[in-house]
Amino acid sequence: MPSSSLLPDADPSPVPQSAVPLPQEPRQPRRVLTRRFPTLRTVLALMLREMSSRYGRSPGGYLWAVLEPLGAILLLSVAFGLFMRSPPLGTNFMLFYATGYLPFMVYGDIANAVARAIVYSRPLLMYPAVTWVDALLGRFALNALTGITITFLVLLGILLLSDTHVILELQPILLSHLMLMVFSMGIGVLNCALFGLLPVWEMVWGITMRPLMLASGVMFIYEDMPSFARAILWYNPLLHVTGEMRKGFYPMYDASYVAPSFVLLFGLGTLFLGTVLLGRYHRDILNND
Repeated sequence: MPSSSLLPDADPSPVPQSAVPLPQEPRQPRRVLTRRFPTLRTVLALMLREMSSRYGRSPGGYLWAVLEPLGAILLLSVAFGLFMRSPPLGTNFMLFYATGYLPFMVYGDIANAVARAIVYSRPLLMYPAVTWVDALLGRFALNALTGITITFLVLLGILLLSDTHVILELQPILLSHLMLMVFSMGIGVLNCALFGLLPVWEMVWGITMRPLMLASGVMFIYEDMPSFARAILWYNPLLHVTGEMRKGFYPMYDASYVAPSFVLLFGLGTLFLGTVLLGRYHRDILNND
């Protein structure tokens, strides 16, 4: 038999072109979608969350935030007006006590809110998108904006409704608020670390802060105190803040004792120390019950 008969029959039909696999193009790597300004978005979300939880559930909401300090100023004005003919500066009791009480109130709100920022936002800090820095910035920004707004509204109302003719100086007012913000943030961040690491410190801090209103120049001015008291209270940064604030409303008031550099360095120092402690121990604070 010829050898060709042993081979299989060859298919003479050509292979269709569609059956030939085409060379595949190399796959492009997936583009990872990143949000712009993630920290800003997170901080705004935390601010909105706290606004709804703090002011959205009570009737009146933000109105009570304005009425509360206004009521305290009225009580101080009436109480001291019964025993004094005129305040230490000017002739209007409400304006004098407002320029001292409002900075003290804003300091307390900011420092206390920032000090409890990690505990307040602990459930959200379990998500990788939210950091402890976001929690601190969110509470600071909300309470700072709220405090500045309340201060503006209360002082504007007093100036419009009273017969006080005041020549405002914006530079001391703005400088006092800068000092107030830096000092409040520094104390809040440092206490945020200390409250988490040393729970007993929170009780000690609460006790030591009770006479702070008397030592911060809310109801008197620095120059009216005895010399030994001035030597001690000069190291209270809030006394410098209230003195600088009153310089903006009473042009004749010099307040030569005010040292803005001392307050700013004090605030930046506590802010640095608190940031270092939180950067090292924030996970331990989160895991504490």
